[in-house]
Amino acid sequence: MKKNYEKEASRWFIQATDEFNDADMLRKMQKFYLALFHFQQAAEKALKAFLYERLKSREVFYTHSIADLSKMAIEIDPEFKTINPAKKLDQYYIPTRYPNGLPGGIPSRFFDDPKEAEDAMFLAKSIINLVKTKTSF
Repeated sequence: MKKNYEKEASRWFIQATDEFNDADMLRKMQKFYLALFHFQQAAEKALKAFLYERLKSREVFYTHSIADLSKMAIEIDPEFKTINPAKKLDQYYIPTRYPNGLPGGIPSRFFDDPKEAEDAMFLAKSIINLVKTKTSF
């Protein structure tokens, strides 16, 4: 049976957009630590959707780094250089979730800056928007 790469990539993109919307609700509720993490996740999943559709390789799922995924995307399409600032989202993958990822701090109390969450929202949205223009879903 032939694998339907486009359908699987589309599932990842739908999850990315749903997660982005949920992250934005969390941002508006001032749950910044959760919003930051989910903006990172939305961006990661959108990039994986693009890469999986193009490369047809499960290896795109072996990393959680937006920086790494962006490099892979740039090799396919140089326009992905425009989202390079979004690699900043990688800093929210661990410290927003685990107290031991934030020495001496508690994520739910440490991340309290609405501007930081808004910036993360725009970075994630830039990835989602670009992926949407580059894919068939």
